[in-house]
Amino acid sequence: MAPPLISPLRRVRPASVRPLAHAPGDNLRGAALMTASMLGFTCNDAVMKFVTQDMPLYQAITLRGLFIMMALALLAQRQGGLRLRIASSARRPMSLRVLGEVASTLLFLNALQNMAIADLTAIMQALPLAVMLGAAIFLGESLGWRRVTAVVIGLIGVLVILRPGTSAFGIWSLVGLGAMLMVTLRDLATRGFGREVSSTTIAFYAAVAVTLTGFVLSLGQGWIMPTAGQVGLLVLGSGFLTVGYISAVSAMRVGEIAAVSPFRYTSLLAAILLGLVVFGEWPDFWTWAGSALVVGAGIYTIWRESRIGRIR
Repeated sequence: MAPPLISPLRRVRPASVRPLAHAPGDNLRGAALMTASMLGFTCNDAVMKFVTQDMPLYQAITLRGLFIMMALALLAQRQGGLRLRIASSARRPMSLRVLGEVASTLLFLNALQNMAIADLTAIMQALPLAVMLGAAIFLGESLGWRRVTAVVIGLIGVLVILRPGTSAFGIWSLVGLGAMLMVTLRDLATRGFGREVSSTTIAFYAAVAVTLTGFVLSLGQGWIMPTAGQVGLLVLGSGFLTVGYISAVSAMRVGEIAAVSPFRYTSLLAAILLGLVVFGEWPDFWTWAGSALVVGAGIYTIWRESRIGRIR
């Protein structure tokens, strides 16, 4: 029998879940890796927002994608080469993940061109809560009333940031929300892969799909001759993105998830700082208030899961 969607009596993790022992210092290393990952992602966002002020968006996506593909190919070469052939059982999750990757990239970068980087990053902070809710609805994972409450509070926080019905709410707020939902699809689809499909292979397929989509769309938008500075920034951005992906995977393999995951929210602090220094943007009161609700709900969920993990 499938586990209930909402279980008020959920007090323990499934018996099959056995946390691995960690060495001293693993949590600190994991926290440092997660922080590096969030900085990598946010710095890439700032680079793309800056470059696309003068370069067509889809041209920038295409060029950045080419650099990322080269970086992934070099990394895969050190691991024995890319294994692009995947089993039939992995094709459906791969298709869903590629769809989520392409859609989220296009929606996010279009929103980023038209929104303050801190406002958009604040919306994306609801991602862990959205993934948790999606896992309960589509994957049958149990969802106790405390986790339901955390999701509701997080969604209220997103509404506070978006402020529907006011002049602050616009089409780009919905585009940013759509990007977050597409990342949720991407992350849920990732759970369908077995260990035989490497992370590099998954990332490479996503990079190819995003690059090809960007190229096709760029044909209608037009290209310009990039300057050396713009090419250098795109190379830098692809480097930031590669570091972000690698660090994110490594962070989840080092230290306890409950100790490492809260450092995911350092991306919001980085976005606020970069928005102020690079673009002269400063979040208003409602963005701060909504962010506090979203981040608070996420951290509570992580803390709650760590307590459940100790009750065995």
